[in-house]
Amino acid sequence: MNMTHYMGLLADNQPWNLIIFMAIPVICAETIAVTELGILFTRKLDGSLKRVNKAVSIFAGIYFTGIFLYLLMNAYIPLTANGEWKGWIDVTAVTFYLLGVVPLLGMALLDLGIFFKNKTAVEKLKTHAFFVGMFLVVAHVAMIFGMVDPSIGTSTGGHMMNM
Repeated sequence: MNMTHYMGLLADNQPWNLIIFMAIPVICAETIAVTELGILFTRKLDGSLKRVNKAVSIFAGIYFTGIFLYLLMNAYIPLTANGEWKGWIDVTAVTFYLLGVVPLLGMALLDLGIFFKNKTAVEKLKTHAFFVGMFLVVAHVAMIFGMVDPSIGTSTGGHMMNM
């Protein structure tokens, strides 16, 4: 079966690429989501859940920014420049994966006090929860499209396609 570049990345260099590009970001996102639910439910903005949430949000934002920059320079730009995309499904999977930097970096900047520093605690909580939801959406779109055979979205039967 033909694979998207997203799945190819995860399948290569086992188990390291899977750990670096999938497991660490997903474990961080799940930790953030679960602690975020606890914070939203209890409205306790100073407890251990909030400390864990903040620490993991900052780590995930910085970590994923590194992944974003690495993949942008070593995969996305070269694939585009060389016309090596396997169609729109392939582009969608990789683009949505890389879009994960927006909410993750947003959470990190929020928790570092760089972004929305003059907002109330409740406004920051709402923004943080929005970023959690945004990350879940883009990550799931990337995973779904990443698992699809890219040749079903092309008229070239899976051959390379200039985008």
